[in-house]
Amino acid sequence: MAEKRLFGTDGVRGIANTPPMTAETALSLGRAIAYMFKQEPRRHRIVIGKDTRLSGYMLEGAMMAGICSMGVDVLLVGPLPTPGIAYITSSMRADAGVVISASHNAYQDNGIKFFSNNGFKLSDAMELELESFIFDDNDPAHRPTADDVGKAYRLNDARGRYVVSIKNTFPKELSLDGMRVAVDCANGAAYKVAPEVFRELGAEVVSIGVKPDGQNINKDCGALYPDNISRVVKDTGAHIGIAIDGDGDRCIIVDEKGTVLTGDHLMAIAATAMIREGTLKNNILVSTIMSNAGLDEAMEKAGGTVVRTGVGDRYVVEEMIRRGANLGGEQSGHVIFFDHTTTGDGTISALQILAHMVRDGKPLSELASVMQTYPQVLLNVKIKEKKNLDEIESIKKGLSSVIERLGKRGRAFIRYSGTEPLARITVEGPDEKEINDYAAELEFLVKKELS
Repeated sequence: MAEKRLFGTDGVRGIANTPPMTAETALSLGRAIAYMFKQEPRRHRIVIGKDTRLSGYMLEGAMMAGICSMGVDVLLVGPLPTPGIAYITSSMRADAGVVISASHNAYQDNGIKFFSNNGFKLSDAMELELESFIFDDNDPAHRPTADDVGKAYRLNDARGRYVVSIKNTFPKELSLDGMRVAVDCANGAAYKVAPEVFRELGAEVVSIGVKPDGQNINKDCGALYPDNISRVVKDTGAHIGIAIDGDGDRCIIVDEKGTVLTGDHLMAIAATAMIREGTLKNNILVSTIMSNAGLDEAMEKAGGTVVRTGVGDRYVVEEMIRRGANLGGEQSGHVIFFDHTTTGDGTISALQILAHMVRDGKPLSELASVMQTYPQVLLNVKIKEKKNLDEIESIKKGLSSVIERLGKRGRAFIRYSGTEPLARITVEGPDEKEINDYAAELEFLVKKELS
């Protein structure tokens, strides 16, 4: 497959108002996505949603202009979680959906990603086609005029539609009455949705990170800073803490003791319960190479299997479809419940765990004990250039040596971030001092060759 020139592992991303994340790029992408999905002689519609970043206004306007210039109408939903935009796109039978968000990144960044009309993210091939439209002079010269120019409409009830859809994923015979739920919405796209959902299902809700100002999204809050919601849980006696990221597609959960749990714990709890209930299709859980080996052990004990993919929720989804699986996700808390949604949804993920807590009558700490984690070291190293790691002899030899010394007791690998100039080093094994030493060895080599 050709190398991408614009898209990373999750759309286009960068510092807002600097290349490639400019109004000009947004306009061009708007024209490209409209052209791609304008296949039949009828009126077409594309949904545009965003998170709470200040730069969202600029990029939203440019994207809208590009789409309308191709004779396609726009449905504006305003701030809404990424999975909400996927849901609205599918339920409104729109031709495509656009999300303007940089997920967990700081407010000065922004990004653009797309959903097709079925609520799934675009394939690599489709992203390459969009890039060709922009870079290879494939932009058609003909432009609609007069009545054929696109129009823009504000969909005022988008949040209400989405809230109803989320509540429908929670078993109707259950309720959250008597549950105290603490939630950190990262001052992001879920700041209204998540507290509303938990409250309407009967929970007493303690919420933080619900006062966005355009600049405080993800700022010392949300899924990247779960210690905040851990403190709230301990201070308020909440039964669960939920930390959602800026675009609302993933969450980190905290038990009633304030212990921070990873997406691996979330998947282990859900998957083993689904195996008992006979609802985990093919008894398969799809995760990435980043997931802890403890997840494999928990699944094996329960009679299931973990299938691993490369990093990125899109690759998890693709493997789920190939395997006929209905549960998959990432250690970061991006978990996909295919029975309820087409993409990761932090609020839906939390509701599935709450359902198991209510149904089993057990505290979260007890449910989480189904998985024991191996010590794992994750290091991020800033780099100047993303060279082929297999062609850098010192890194290749160093990594092979670490893998050989770990043997079957652990794992080690190095990969590049798809959205930032970072090399990510992961070492996992039973001895914490040993894996820290190995990670330091690899960090030295990466800095020497790439920093």
